[in-house]
Amino acid sequence: MTHRPIILGIVGDSAAGKTTLTRGIAQVLGEENVTIICTDDYHRYDRHQRAEMGISALHPDCNYLDIIQQHLTLLRTGQPILKPIYNHHSGEFDPPEYIKPNQFVIVEGLLGYSTRVMRDCYDIKVYLAPTEDLRKTWKIKRDTRKRGYTEAEVIEQMRKREYDSEAFINPQRQWADVVVSFYPGDATRQSDLLLDVRLVLRPTIPHPDLSTLVLNVEGEDLGSAVRLGLDRDMGKPVDLLEIDGHATAEQVLELEHMMCNEVPHLGNYCNLKGDSTIGTVIGTTGETLRSYPLAITQLLITYHILKAANQLRVQS
Repeated sequence: MTHRPIILGIVGDSAAGKTTLTRGIAQVLGEENVTIICTDDYHRYDRHQRAEMGISALHPDCNYLDIIQQHLTLLRTGQPILKPIYNHHSGEFDPPEYIKPNQFVIVEGLLGYSTRVMRDCYDIKVYLAPTEDLRKTWKIKRDTRKRGYTEAEVIEQMRKREYDSEAFINPQRQWADVVVSFYPGDATRQSDLLLDVRLVLRPTIPHPDLSTLVLNVEGEDLGSAVRLGLDRDMGKPVDLLEIDGHATAEQVLELEHMMCNEVPHLGNYCNLKGDSTIGTVIGTTGETLRSYPLAITQLLITYHILKAANQLRVQS
């Protein structure tokens, strides 16, 4: 599609939902077209060493930021890298992997916006900021089920990491083009997976024209589940798009049409009313649920990826 890959950054605290969002977007774009890089692989110390030193994985000194920066620069020009691999299950490092970038590159992790050189490598920057109670719940579930920790160990780890989160992770929010905040709403009475979402759309990149939503906000159907307004975030004016967990396909279909009108072949990737996996989540008992707040979030980010690719193609 282009002479270089389009690079999406997804940054957020531990268990903020980065991997879930990354996998969903990759499925929308086609996994064969996407290279996924996790910056956790660039930890300087393994789990045992971090415990001995009393340093958390969130601290810049615990990560090879210079190598992340170097590899992002190479990927942006379409060059391959030899990427380290951190094994979250064992807490140790596996042999490095030779990575050649595909059409699209998604870089997700804790410290991806730490330096200006890193930030300049991305075409789109997303920051995940779920409510803190929700993030802590996700972290306890993930680390006890997948990483071998006890609940008490996870809670103590979060307590020790509070300073590093505030000092090094949260400030990166200021660099994002889109801030994604999932939070419990009325839909959580039916399922704790069907969350509401608040999307902060900063004027750092051109977002799809959602102005017609203002005309529909008084309508009973659309206005009850989808809202667009103006707000201030970190002291600066932003557009604010909110979608409730009880939204239906019919209520959010207009959003899909707006974005597809600007990037026509976006519709080739996903369709909210079709059999696509966009917006699907798996419940604790294995049931498949469709979250339209998640679907629109994935669709909006995909919109920006494809629009950046189109613009690059035109320029070349």
